[in-house]
Amino acid sequence: MCSGVDTEPHVLTDFDREVDALRQLLSLKGLMSVDELRRGIEAIPEPEYHALGYYQRWIRSIADNLLRRGVVTEAELRRALAAA
Repeated sequence: MCSGVDTEPHVLTDFDREVDALRQLLSLKGLMSVDELRRGIEAIPEPEYHALGYYQRWIRSIADNLLRRGVVTEAELRRALAAA
């Protein structure tokens, strides 16, 4: 019986590693818990959720959490994204 879940190992990209490292740093600094990450991912509207990859969902949740906590402003985030 096929569950539809891909259980094969995946090669992590640099982006994947960077997102995971950012999540770990935010956790160590007390700026975001794993539960907050999960809640943020679960809050992504379904069409957007399905359009994003695994670590793209993580970074979306991280950005939303940092905005909500006031760690970064929307203007700061937009500037950083424009510079990337």
